[in-house]
This record gives sequence, C-alpha cells and structure tokens, in this order.
Amino acid sequence: MTAATPIADEVAARLRRRQNSEHPELWSLLDRVRDPEIPVISIWDLGVLRDIRIEDNTLLVVITPTYSGCPAMQAIENDIRDTLTGRTGYAVRVVTELAPAWSTEHMTPAGRQALQDYGIAPPRPLHAADRVVTCPRCGAGNTRLISQFGSTACKALYQCGECREPFDYFKCI
Repeated sequence: MTAATPIADEVAARLRRRQNSEHPELWSLLDRVRDPEIPVISIWDLGVLRDIRIEDNTLLVVITPTYSGCPAMQAIENDIRDTLTGRTGYAVRVVTELAPAWSTEHMTPAGRQALQDYGIAPPRPLHAADRVVTCPRCGAGNTRLISQFGSTACKALYQCGECREPFDYFKCI
C-alpha cells in the first residue's frame, strides 16, 4: 500500500465535506454553477468548489481558482451569489482560498468525462506513466502540441495526427 499524497488527502477531504454535509441541498444548488469558459462542467466537477459553511447566519462558499489570475473567478463568484441569494435564507459570502492550491487532480471523473464529451482532452493524471494526450474526437494517441496556450490560458492547443482536427487539452497542474 502506498502513502497518500497531500493532493489525494485534500481530494478525499473535499468529498467527505460534501458527503457529510448537513445541507446537501446547498451543494445541489451549486451544481448549477458552471465554469463560464467551459459551460459543460460545474464548479464542483472542476474542483473549484471546496466547502460550504454556515457561520452567524451567513453561508460561506469556499472556492479556489484554477490558477492565479483566472479571469473566470469573478463570474463564478457572481454566479454563486445569484444561485444562492433568495433561495437559502442566508446571507451569502464567497471566500477565495489559495491554499491548498488547486490541481487537476481535484477534478471529478464526471468532470473529466464532460470535458472529453465537449471536445476538450481532459488532463492526464499527474503521476500517470502514460503522458500521451489523446484526441477527444477520435481517441487517437497520435497527437502533437501546436501551442502551449489554447482558447484559454489553462488549455494547450493540440492537433490529432489521425483525424487532423485541432483540439484543446486541459493542462495538468
């Protein structure tokens, strides 16, 4: 048996916070909040939503950006407030925590599949022996990097050698 990594520990803790919550309806409401740059993935499945706490009749929603300076974070905060305000009976405050840092390991399997189905190659596991980026359209592993930056800074642009289509790859962090 191998020892858990700090990222694996945080992923497990995040899942426990949701599973053991006294307010599962709040988590379900927040499942409606999508990444504005990738509208097929929720902030939970992306790994941005870390926790929900209630303190002094205020609902604290804890999020972590995918990377420093991510332009989508303000839109996500606004969407969280819009989704919860008036539906919960609580004042809503969004708290951004930078530590522990976000990692692609925080993404759920459903989130990775949503990316794949949308035409974005999901990130490979950080410790995967096979680092081949496969085409989300045809599944071929014969791909090449075109640019370190794709449609957004968190993605790289690849091209498939089989179907010849360009596609975004969600970078590993």
